[in-house]
Amino acid sequence: MKPGDWLGKTALVTGASSGIGEVAALALARAGLRVILTARRESRLQMLAAKISGESGRAEIIPADLASESERLRLYDLVMKDYGCPDVLVNNAGLGWYGFFADMPWETGRDLIQVNVEAVVQLSLLFLRQMRRLDRGHIINVGSVSGSIPSQGVAVYSASKAFLDAFTTSLHRELKGTQVRASVVRPGPVATEFFEVTAHASQGRRVPAERFSTTPERVADCIVSLLDRPRRVVYVPGWLRVTPWAEVLFGWAMDQVGPLLLHRQVMQAQKEIRRL
Repeated sequence: MKPGDWLGKTALVTGASSGIGEVAALALARAGLRVILTARRESRLQMLAAKISGESGRAEIIPADLASESERLRLYDLVMKDYGCPDVLVNNAGLGWYGFFADMPWETGRDLIQVNVEAVVQLSLLFLRQMRRLDRGHIINVGSVSGSIPSQGVAVYSASKAFLDAFTTSLHRELKGTQVRASVVRPGPVATEFFEVTAHASQGRRVPAERFSTTPERVADCIVSLLDRPRRVVYVPGWLRVTPWAEVLFGWAMDQVGPLLLHRQVMQAQKEIRRL
């Protein structure tokens, strides 16, 4: 579509109760799109919808737990019944965990895979069928540079984001010759409550990369920019486009230094516990 053609169109944003999803929903609404907000926390969705309405935007809420297949199907049915096929699907909802993989509770890993991978695939499949029938639409998946740099402490999270990279690239190529687009946004660390949630997860630890965070507003701006200038991938900030080469060129160094950093963090945490 040309710039301005998105006015009055509809965007479904998952994980819209906080962080990137919340800010992206605001940015899309300010660009003139009606936004459908989904996440588990209904009260947070209501506050965001009220804020968007207060800015003369349009927002609808559908609370749902995307770790559940039945909830994903319910979300799809409600969206199609009440609003029709969205013009934009932003697969933003995601879970994280940091620590030694062997220490991760299975329930945590299962939920991470269900939200970060299964939900993205199922929602994309359901809505893509409608988008192709209409020959319009854009699927935007929120990935991470960690998908290109598998690092200690985030084994399952990195793997889920690497899956999104491959999945989106394949979709992008399959959709050539149509008016449907697929893009992946690969931010570095983003200053959201993600870090607090991860730090307080069962057996989890604080992610060291937090101090290098960019803002969710920068990510949201890139998401909106993809509507008028579709691309297969966009990095936030832009200089992170070098990350795929970092693994190729310096993976050997990460093999040596990375595990030491995680081990030192675990030892420090154990010392603090003993002091208490």
